[in-house]
Amino acid sequence: MNVTLRQLRVFQAVAEERNFSRAGDRVGLTQPAVSRAIVELESQLGLKLLDRTTREVVLTEAGQSLALRLDRVLDELDQALAEVHGMAGARRGKVRVASSPTLSANLMPACIAECARRDPEIELVLLDRIQQDVLDSVRAGEVDFGVVVEPPSADDLHCEAILDDPFCLVMAPGHRLAEKASVRWPMLDGEQLVLLDYASGSRRLIDDALAAHGARCEVRQQVGHPTTAFRMVEQGIGISVMPAMAMPPSGLPALVVRPLLPKIRRSIMLVHRRNRAPSPLAQRVWALIREVAGRR
Repeated sequence: MNVTLRQLRVFQAVAEERNFSRAGDRVGLTQPAVSRAIVELESQLGLKLLDRTTREVVLTEAGQSLALRLDRVLDELDQALAEVHGMAGARRGKVRVASSPTLSANLMPACIAECARRDPEIELVLLDRIQQDVLDSVRAGEVDFGVVVEPPSADDLHCEAILDDPFCLVMAPGHRLAEKASVRWPMLDGEQLVLLDYASGSRRLIDDALAAHGARCEVRQQVGHPTTAFRMVEQGIGISVMPAMAMPPSGLPALVVRPLLPKIRRSIMLVHRRNRAPSPLAQRVWALIREVAGRR
């Protein structure tokens, strides 16, 4: 197989632009030259990467698979070349971090802002994905590292806990438990719940906590985002167990939030592949996220 860097960069441009002319403008080639590079690449791989019509360019399944990994591969190559030639002294580049939704919303914005202030030459790119997709991205090498709730299986990952996030109870003001300063887990027995679904790294921990304290509850609705659960609680569909970090900074004016006792916490972790150490730039971002989390 004799795939060239030029062919890969042309394919990357076409995959992102979905147009041969725009891709050619981007890489400084004519449209026929772009088409020829794609044909050569497909010939070398023995696979069709693009479906071309007069109106659009669509990635095939093989094309999507290649495009998904190619950005990171070329980013790493560019960074390696820059470092070797002393162009950036390992201080400039892109770091890709994947995190699950509640962490993307309530931890990562502060980290991105801090990175922009402290290391403006580092571009921190956030991929907001459900927990399993974050872990898959880390294992596939699509990102430098991930920020997740403690994974159930992590033998192939290096994990570092950076934050403990306790669970709390969210309910309407008129609920029987709303007058209490705190609520014990067994007191939830018989309640109707609105919970995050199993795409969330928290759901497994919530189920385990309810079972451990003998709280047999009916799960009325399972949703993908805390905001949806809050709106359902407002409408009286049920009460909700949520990690404290899922609470919006402005609070929940229409609802009551109480700590659950005994305190059960989810552990927020940074994870990367055990057999692949992060780059020096990624290590700097890793340390920055750990520092920002430590202030909470």
